Amino acid sequence: MNQNSPTISRGVDWSIVWMYLFLCVIGIMSIFAATYHEGDNVLQSFLSFKTDYSKQSLYFLIAIILGTVILLTDSKFFTATANLFYLFGIILMFLVFPFHSRIKGTESIIKLGLFNLQPAELCKVFVNLALAKYLSQQDTDFSKTKSQLIAAGLVLFPAVLSRLQSETGLALVYFSFFIVMYREGLPGAVLVIGFSLAVLVVATLLLEPNTLAIILTAIAIISIYFLRRQIKRKRKIFFLVMGLWVLCVGVQRFAVPFFFDHALEPYQVKRIYDAIGRDYVPKNQAQAEQVMKEEEKSKKKSGDDGNYNVRQSKIAIGSGGVLGKGLLKGTQTRYGFVPEQRTDFIFDTIGEGFGFLGSFIFLMLYLILLLRIVTVAERQRSVFSRCYAYGVAAVIFFHITINIGMAIGLVPVIGIPLPFVSYGGTSLLTFSIMLFILVRLDADRQMVLR
Repeated sequence: MNQNSPTISRGVDWSIVWMYLFLCVIGIMSIFAATYHEGDNVLQSFLSFKTDYSKQSLYFLIAIILGTVILLTDSKFFTATANLFYLFGIILMFLVFPFHSRIKGTESIIKLGLFNLQPAELCKVFVNLALAKYLSQQDTDFSKTKSQLIAAGLVLFPAVLSRLQSETGLALVYFSFFIVMYREGLPGAVLVIGFSLAVLVVATLLLEPNTLAIILTAIAIISIYFLRRQIKRKRKIFFLVMGLWVLCVGVQRFAVPFFFDHALEPYQVKRIYDAIGRDYVPKNQAQAEQVMKEEEKSKKKSGDDGNYNVRQSKIAIGSGGVLGKGLLKGTQTRYGFVPEQRTDFIFDTIGEGFGFLGSFIFLMLYLILLLRIVTVAERQRSVFSRCYAYGVAAVIFFHITINIGMAIGLVPVIGIPLPFVSYGGTSLLTFSIMLFILVRLDADRQMVLR
């Protein structure tokens, strides 16, 4: 055998692989705990591939096979085909528009027999590869605005397509790749501006328009007062402060209302208002009718309004106490009080069944995995491998933060799965492929890939 040909054992970081396997097993057991019916033959139901947990087991086996293939693949293959994969992902996302199936309010899924493909989910892998490829090119000077805009375009284009497919949650995931850009030299001011914009949006929702405008004006006046000496030397500072004031007021008065009225669905706006503790008042009859339809759908499923999911989720997690009720002994998750508990609210099963202690250990496993990925990223000789590794960490971190935040009511419900744990073939395969490519690249970390 050629000594340069890849083998599974050579250079593989088995700590990442074992944590991946452990998380997948936790996911299957959580889905089992949430969907198992009393009296079913456990072994037979697992082998039938008709129940959710048996299907997830099948997806897990497929993921292991794909992971093995990836570990046997030459690392240069991923750098050579990164742009082709990106193009393939974009084509898949365009194919969603004529061939999609509307499932639970989203238009981002293509039915392929027994398997539902969600290109927006799979495209995260391709975007990560393409972004790493671009940032690692010798002629890419990321200190220049042009290079930064090209990198942002690679990330935001599929995000826009995802939003057009009514998949707001996945569209937001693509913004996590800006962490990779920050690691590679994106000015910190960009992230500060982005965070400030998020704070401004929340303030716009919480405060009355005139009150917020007065506060912004006061901040501008105070800033000019404290910067008066610098302004005397450089008049540009004064115009910069005034420009920021005009921008903030413009965002508050025009941009935020336009985005909420035209870019988001009324029921999504209502979820955001629910998350910040305010009542949503539709601006027209059409919006009111759509919100009423969504609430009626929720009532048919749960006998309550659209806030039912989050309330039941909190009850389920809280009822677990310190040590939990035990596997298959949770009342909220076992008897269907929490809708979508096998996907968006899978954390409830862990929280109720194993309590605060079990949830803490579970989250620590995620934290150890993320820290290990960052450690792996920093030991790479190749810029491509480092960028890709940070992309993996950023996407996983974003998913964990938003999903757990949804479960405990800190963020709006936007349909973000918990990595390796939530039910879903495309989600599990996407995260598995993403992670195994990282392991393969790390195994060849002595190579300089471009």
